[in-house]
Amino acid sequence: MSAPQQKPVVTEREARQVAEAAREQDWRKPSFAKELFLGRFRLDLIHPHPMPPSEDAKRGEEFLAKLRDFCETKVDGALIEREAKIPDEVINGLKELGALGMKIDTKYGGLGLTQVYYNKALALAGSASPAIGVLLSAHQSIGVPQPLKLFGTQEQKETFLPRCARTDISAFLLTEPDVGSDPARLATSAVPDGDEYVLDGVKLWTTNGVVADLLVVMARVPRSEGHKGGITAFVVETGSPGITVENRNAFMGLRGIENGVTRFHQVRVPAANRIGPEGAGLKIALTTLNTGRLSLPASCVAAGKWCLKIARGWSAAREQWGKPIAHHEAVGSKISFIAATTFALEAVLDLSSQMADEDRNDIRIEGALAKLFASEMGWLIADELVQIRGGRGFETAESLAARGERAVPAEQVLRDLRINRIFEGSTEIMHLLIAREAVDAHLTVAGDLIDPEKSLTDKAKAGAQAGAFYARWLPKLVAGQGQLPYSYNEFKREVDLSVHLRYVERTARKLARSTFYAMSRWQGRMETKQGFLGRIVDIGAELFAMSAVCVRAELLRTTEDHGRQAYQLADAFCRQSRIRVEELFGRLWTNTDDLDRKVVKGVMSGTYAWLEDGIVDPSGEGPWIADATPGPSERDNVHRPIR
Repeated sequence: MSAPQQKPVVTEREARQVAEAAREQDWRKPSFAKELFLGRFRLDLIHPHPMPPSEDAKRGEEFLAKLRDFCETKVDGALIEREAKIPDEVINGLKELGALGMKIDTKYGGLGLTQVYYNKALALAGSASPAIGVLLSAHQSIGVPQPLKLFGTQEQKETFLPRCARTDISAFLLTEPDVGSDPARLATSAVPDGDEYVLDGVKLWTTNGVVADLLVVMARVPRSEGHKGGITAFVVETGSPGITVENRNAFMGLRGIENGVTRFHQVRVPAANRIGPEGAGLKIALTTLNTGRLSLPASCVAAGKWCLKIARGWSAAREQWGKPIAHHEAVGSKISFIAATTFALEAVLDLSSQMADEDRNDIRIEGALAKLFASEMGWLIADELVQIRGGRGFETAESLAARGERAVPAEQVLRDLRINRIFEGSTEIMHLLIAREAVDAHLTVAGDLIDPEKSLTDKAKAGAQAGAFYARWLPKLVAGQGQLPYSYNEFKREVDLSVHLRYVERTARKLARSTFYAMSRWQGRMETKQGFLGRIVDIGAELFAMSAVCVRAELLRTTEDHGRQAYQLADAFCRQSRIRVEELFGRLWTNTDDLDRKVVKGVMSGTYAWLEDGIVDPSGEGPWIADATPGPSERDNVHRPIR
């Protein structure tokens, strides 16, 4: 029997403790980004650029060729956009192609592609239809295959992975109507009952949930005798009695995705379907996302490439004041931004993905930075394309075609990319997550000093540890290779990239000094300075991207015919990035953060309610957040497995 479900009530401190317990505590492998935030520029960790083994590359290229042919001959992106649905025959074709098993090992019937080629495949499929990219990504990046690969038992792998590789679509269910990035308040319950658990609760925004055959569900197990309890992960058969997909959600973009609301009422799940031990659910989710997040940069790379293609073609054909608009500086600067940033997005994605494949480095920060940087810059690229296209950028592709012009879906790309700044960790959450990892070394040696619950003895011990650490660390932030004129000279060609690597080295030390100063100034209040932390992380993201583009340009110089052009794009990106970095540094200490907090208090207290006068609110009636009280469903089941 399942117990009555009560919504957990947690304090801010308790919520932070839950999140802290879920993160990986140790650093068993080196991390380029972690070192960067500490002021140490470890170029040796990413240069020479890692490369896939030849057999992996061969297998990946062969699949990409098949996938390209399928996308060009079987996928009608305009139809999917118009009907807000991927045709069943397209999904079945992807199954036959093996696309559901790209990341699954060959011994379980999958293709065994590397992360690099998996992302290339997602970019290719997503360029044909973003909805297909999401379908494949949600299934493999965060759905059943990845958690089982990392944490599943041999029996679970043998039971579920062959199904996921060829026939069964999977989904990942964490979010609830009143629970987003604060999982401590997770309300879905899994009550032990003999050799089973009984699930009750409601999950929101279940991407693939409408068509899924298998689900990864996060639910709270109550503590009891013999049960540790806590948030726990389960593999659940969607056809189980008591599961109802109550709604197929619709969005401003990604109109073909199968995203729903899923209700569990007295759903029995075998204990053998539990992934990992009780209480390990959040750690499993976060670890899965370390590489799972790289699927979003893949979609951004695809969008950037397409935006560049359209910008180039349109800006050559469209004339204003006697010359193509590309030759007007106001437009040309936008084209330069699109080209240089697309090169950077691909550099960051490929470097992070290859590092994930090698498994030599801890890439939890690199993966998060890639997601953050790509989602923000990808959106800006699409926005700039719409601006270059002018009125035609705002007009739909269908309308353009109806009046005899090329059906360029620029406005659709803008709509589709917008969700990436929210999916799998919003920009604001990514700032906090990355900031926590970036200051981990400081909290390890000095955390007890700023913890109000620690004893004087603990604080004294922490003070001694901190003194020893900072006595060694701080002097190293004064000078480095970035101040030597001949450092990184292997990157000095006709176009000189060594100057940018020296800048990265100097700026990493400056970033570390700024972080240390802020911790000394605010101590325990540091965690509330979210504006400051966000800028620190954004600077780190730019430095990581600059490093990646330089390393990629050098790789292309030695392996491709367009190395010289790659150096030019890397130089352009680095110069644009350096301007953004200097602006961010200026805003670390000169900003309106304190004033903004005062204005927010006024807004929330109703002080400025008069400012809302003079409008008509078109919103419908209803609660801000839907009721998620557990119980039997009162709605029709819209689940539709595809066979």
